[in-house]
Amino acid sequence: MRKTTRFGLSAALALCIGASAAFAENIKIAFIDPLSGPFAATGTDGLHQYEFAAEELVNKKGGVLGGKKFEIVPFDNKISPKESLIQLQVAIDQGIRFIAQGNSSGVANALTDAIKKHNKRNPDKRVLFLNYSAVDPALTNDKCNFWHFRFDANADIKMDALTDVIAQKPEIKKVYIIGQDYSFGKAVAAAAVKFLGQKRPDIEIVGNELHPIGKVKDFTPYARKIISSGADAVITGNWGSDMVGLGKAILENGFKGPLYTYYAASTGITAAFGEAGKGSLKLVGEGQINPPPNDRADAYATAFKAKYPDDDLGQPRIANVIEMLAKAIEQAGTDTDMVAIAKALEGMEHDSIWGGKVWMRPQDHQAIQNVHIFAHTDGVKHDFDNSGYGLLVESTVEMAGKDSPTTCKMKRP
Repeated sequence: MRKTTRFGLSAALALCIGASAAFAENIKIAFIDPLSGPFAATGTDGLHQYEFAAEELVNKKGGVLGGKKFEIVPFDNKISPKESLIQLQVAIDQGIRFIAQGNSSGVANALTDAIKKHNKRNPDKRVLFLNYSAVDPALTNDKCNFWHFRFDANADIKMDALTDVIAQKPEIKKVYIIGQDYSFGKAVAAAAVKFLGQKRPDIEIVGNELHPIGKVKDFTPYARKIISSGADAVITGNWGSDMVGLGKAILENGFKGPLYTYYAASTGITAAFGEAGKGSLKLVGEGQINPPPNDRADAYATAFKAKYPDDDLGQPRIANVIEMLAKAIEQAGTDTDMVAIAKALEGMEHDSIWGGKVWMRPQDHQAIQNVHIFAHTDGVKHDFDNSGYGLLVESTVEMAGKDSPTTCKMKRP
C-alpha cells in the first residue's frame, strides 16, 4: 500500500513539475542575419542588441503571460536570400514562431514571400515576420502582407526627411547618388531623384550609379568620379563594410561636401571615420541617443555599453520591437495564436524608450515614428566604437510619413 501511495505522489509531483516547465517555456525569436562574412559585425551587433533588449525589457520584469521569457536564437544567413530561406525552415522546424531580420531588403523580400506561403499552407504553425531594418518601400506597398511588420522607417520616409534638409541649403547645386546594387540601393536612388525633383528642381544630379554589394575592395575609382563630377553633396544608402569603404575613399580623395547617409555609424564604422567624418557625415534614422531624451534611455544605453563594450546601439528600434511584441502577446493572451498577436500589433501606439511614440500603421504595418537627421561629431555622451565620436540630433521630423501614401492591399485571415 505504501509503495502504491509513494508512486502516486511521485507521479503527481512529476506532472506538476512538467506542467510548470511547459508553462514557463521560453518564447523563442529567430534572429536571421549575417553572423559571418563581410557584414558579420553588423549582424553580431544586432544580435547583441536583441539579446540585451529581451533580457532588460522583458525577462528582468518577469516575462510575459505570467512568466514566459524571451529567448533569441541566432541563425547565420551569410547575407544570402537562399541561405535565409534554409534558416527560416530550420527555425520553423524547431517550433519558433517569431522571425526577426533586418540586414538586406533582398533577404527580407525572400522571407516575406516564404512566410506568406508557409502561413497559408500551415495555419496551425503560422509565424510572424518582425522586420527591424529592411527598408525597401515595396515591403509595405505592393508586397505587403498581414504577417509582416516593419519597425524602421522605410527608404522613402527617410529620404523625404533627408531631402527636406538638403532643400534648405542653397549652396548645394549638384548631387551625386551612389548605392549598392540591389532592391534597397535602387529604392534609395529612386526616392532621391523623386524628392529632389519635387523640392529642389534646380539641383543637378551629376551621378546616379550602383555598385556590387559586399564585393568592392577599393572604392577609389568611385570616389574620383564623384569628385570630378563637381558634386556639392553625396547621397548613399550603403551600410556595413560598403559604407566604410565608400565613405573613406570619398573623404581621403579630398571631398569637402556633406555625405548624406542611412547607415554611416556604429560598430566598425564610426571609428573608421573619426575626425575625418566630423562636419561631413550626416545620417537619417530613428532613435535619439544623443542627447538622451530621458533618464530611462540614458540608463539603457549605459547598461548596454557596460555589457557589450565592443558594440553599439546603432539600431535602437530593436528595443521597440521587443517591447511592442511583449505588449502584443500580453494583449492577445497567447504566444501561439499569430492572428491574435498580429491584430494586437497593428494599430498599436507605443511610448518609445527613445522618446515620442511609435504607431504601427494598420493599413500596411509600417511603423510611424520620429525621424532625425544626425551629425557625426565628438563630445557626445554615448559614443560609438569607443571612439569619442557618435551621432548628435540636428533636426527632427515628428511622426515622419504618417500620411505617406501606400499601395498596400492587405488580405487578412
